[in-house]
Amino acid sequence: MDFEERPVKIRKMGHGQDVSDAQGTDITATTVDDPDANGAGIARADDQSEPKISKNQLKKRRRQEQWEAGREDRKIKRKEKIKARKERRREEQQQNPSAEMPKTRLRSGRKMPQFGNQVPITVVLDCEFEDLMFDYELKSLGLQITRCYSDNRQAQFRTHLAISSFGGKMKERFDGILAKQYTSWTGVRFFAEDFVAVSEKAKEWMKDDRGSIAGALTEEEDSEGEVIYLTSESNVTLERLTANSTYIIGGIVDKNRHKGICYKRALDRGVKTARLPIGEYLRMNSRQVLTTNHVLEIMLKWLEFGDWGKAFMEVIPKRKGGALKGTGGGEASGEGSRQADAEADENSVIMRRVFYLELVLPVPSQSVTASCS
Repeated sequence: MDFEERPVKIRKMGHGQDVSDAQGTDITATTVDDPDANGAGIARADDQSEPKISKNQLKKRRRQEQWEAGREDRKIKRKEKIKARKERRREEQQQNPSAEMPKTRLRSGRKMPQFGNQVPITVVLDCEFEDLMFDYELKSLGLQITRCYSDNRQAQFRTHLAISSFGGKMKERFDGILAKQYTSWTGVRFFAEDFVAVSEKAKEWMKDDRGSIAGALTEEEDSEGEVIYLTSESNVTLERLTANSTYIIGGIVDKNRHKGICYKRALDRGVKTARLPIGEYLRMNSRQVLTTNHVLEIMLKWLEFGDWGKAFMEVIPKRKGGALKGTGGGEASGEGSRQADAEADENSVIMRRVFYLELVLPVPSQSVTASCS
């Protein structure tokens, strides 16, 4: 049968439409072969399927638009209020000159930062151990780096601070969660190169500080300096800090899983190693492994006091049970410190188990904690 002879379905009439009008219309205009008609029908169907904005959403949108429109007006009003407040204080001061002006408070009660003297010493934090740490350990290292910046900034005698091998997840965290706040830090330099390349660059910026030898470096003769990697496995004891020298601290948080890795890394790169003289000054009832920020803080305290023993006692946590040799109290606090360290290690193991189980097993946190304990 040809297409002209094929019967066509009569269109449905609407209300009030005459039968003759319906029969008189050109039915072939709406056949399947008309692509324009199909497209229009699909478009109408899409328009009907789009969700409409509710009245509450429309009100919120209007309020947001009104708030944005009045942004400049609010800014002008704030400036006028500040100007009026200053004028009022000026008039009060002119009327009563003997009255004391109210002191302006700092936000959150913070003290004004006081910068100490810059000394020609560089401390480099080696962050090449990202692959050996878990995510929560990387987070802890990030906090330690922030603490190093804060301690060095507030120290009486400041060192040059540099971060080597800065990249990967650590940089992503500092750029994302911490919103690139490190870019405004003063006295800190970030490098993607390793600690050897950064040590060579440190020689250049320390040349400008040859006349600023102060603190415990006052009696030290000006020297060319050297590059030393600080590690507890070294057989060489660091007796004092020398001017124009660079000291590398391993930036790793591993709960002592990778013993001697910083020492091996220094030997592979042909860099001298040394350890802090903790055993010569203190009786320790626990491990002599310190965090990154503690090592830097001890060095800053030595620059201030010129005494390793006093610097250790100022920085090393009480729970480690450190006591100066030649003084009493070491044995008395030994048992308590060992117990504190054992509890800390046990809690660390439990937290790692919980972290692992939460990743593997989709179970409630209460049951996971109970199984770990």
